[in-house]
Amino acid sequence: MGNKNSKTNNTDILVIGAGVAGLSFAIRMAEKRPDLTITVITKTTEKESNTSYAQGGVAAVWDHDIDNYKKHIEDTLDAGDGICDEEVVEVVVKEGPERVREIIEWGARFDKNKEGDYDLGREGGHSENRILHYKDITGWEIQRTLNEKSRQYPNIKFYEHHFAVDLITQHHLGKIVTKNTPGIECYGAYVFNKNNKEIETLLARVTVLATGGAGQVYRSTTNPVIATGDGIAMVYRAKGRVSNMEFIQFHPTSLYNPTGDNPAFLVSEAVRGFGAVLRTVDGKEFMQKYDERLSLAPRDIVARAIDNEMKLHGDEYEYLDCTHLDKDGFLNHFPNIYNKCKSIGIDPMTDYIPVVPACHYTCGGVDVDLSGKTTINRLYAAGECTSSGLHGANRLASNSLLEGLVYADRIHKDILNCIDGYQFKEGIPDWNAEGTTEPKEMVLITQSHKELKEIMSYYVGIVRSDVRLKRALDRLDLLFMETENLYANTIISPQLCELRNLITIGYLIAKSAELRKESRGLHFTTDHPDKFDYKEIIYL
Repeated sequence: MGNKNSKTNNTDILVIGAGVAGLSFAIRMAEKRPDLTITVITKTTEKESNTSYAQGGVAAVWDHDIDNYKKHIEDTLDAGDGICDEEVVEVVVKEGPERVREIIEWGARFDKNKEGDYDLGREGGHSENRILHYKDITGWEIQRTLNEKSRQYPNIKFYEHHFAVDLITQHHLGKIVTKNTPGIECYGAYVFNKNNKEIETLLARVTVLATGGAGQVYRSTTNPVIATGDGIAMVYRAKGRVSNMEFIQFHPTSLYNPTGDNPAFLVSEAVRGFGAVLRTVDGKEFMQKYDERLSLAPRDIVARAIDNEMKLHGDEYEYLDCTHLDKDGFLNHFPNIYNKCKSIGIDPMTDYIPVVPACHYTCGGVDVDLSGKTTINRLYAAGECTSSGLHGANRLASNSLLEGLVYADRIHKDILNCIDGYQFKEGIPDWNAEGTTEPKEMVLITQSHKELKEIMSYYVGIVRSDVRLKRALDRLDLLFMETENLYANTIISPQLCELRNLITIGYLIAKSAELRKESRGLHFTTDHPDKFDYKEIIYL
């Protein structure tokens, strides 16, 4: 069956992605404007999203006896290493608690202590306990809440197993669009319906991207297999602006499993917040050599420290020591982590846990302003696919769910003021699949994805250099040409589209890293170890 365009659908608002940002936006919008149709598409099911994999929790100033906005702001700016937008940080920190209260009202359950107060956790980079959590599966609990709440609104339409192939802009009307073209507009998206294998046209008055991260560009990642950077890649192809793509956060402690897991299992930073200590394979503490905050230093510092110790000693992993911790408390806070370790023969109460850094979060992405507007008119974005200015050069732990909630709210308020002035675009052509053939070489897609992961992991990982980045860009250029040729001559499949998107993501990361001639935050290069005394944002 070919990729013919089977039908055209109109929806007032198209939401691409069904995680915390996408669904909380849809809920707010549906509540305020029951007359509008809001279509939410997800390429798997509504339960599968980056949000679902968030373990630690959501950061918010909650106990004002010990905490305040100033402390949270300072912690965020410190982690961001001089690249944060201070106005954005202040807005998210100050608006965040109210957004968290709302999802509690919607049904989110966060852990409480014996006194009935919220049991606030602490993670690396935080000066106070301010992490609301549900066991060690907070993301799952928030996703459950949003799924159930969104079902209460008949004007929210869900389409599972629908993959966004490309955003529709003036380009599809035969106009030449470049980065400098004024007034680029988004009219919806071409969407691959996995159920009938046809590409449909979804026209929208406004489109909201909430497509999550891009961790599958690396060999080892805590991100789900759906995290292929689709939204970022689509915006880049549509000539929208992206920024800060060199800042890829590697979580210091994913569970080392020689049999291989995709995604890698995350041992939450909250475990170190609970008192766990990092050790070398021979049992020695080592974080005192790198930072006075020891195992609770920000993630970029801890990840580089573990990476350095592994290289110094030729180790495949280092250890996380939980053996001195209270067993009942550990089981209560981290049942999922405990059970996972036990399933591979490790008892965290008597054995050290082997850990390795793994790609965890994309701090850069689609450039947005404080209202979530991208540089493409009628297109908004929220969550991990964006570069809002909140995270800067390194995301502070548990600020991501907070960002998704705050920006979803700000986007819905902006759209309320403008959507009635937008009409559906007429004359949008069907998807053109003329000249394509049935794919006969699926092995090419699989192998190219493996090559991409190797290129990024070896040359654009935690520690970089000029020669590594040059080699990565050369290899990526060849992969890009091969894949574009396949894309132009083969019937479209989600696997091919994801590969195409990931190659674009790889290029954006490597090129941004090449352009940044300093070491800052998550970007460390041996050829430029010093830091500029001014703020520079890398735009592509």
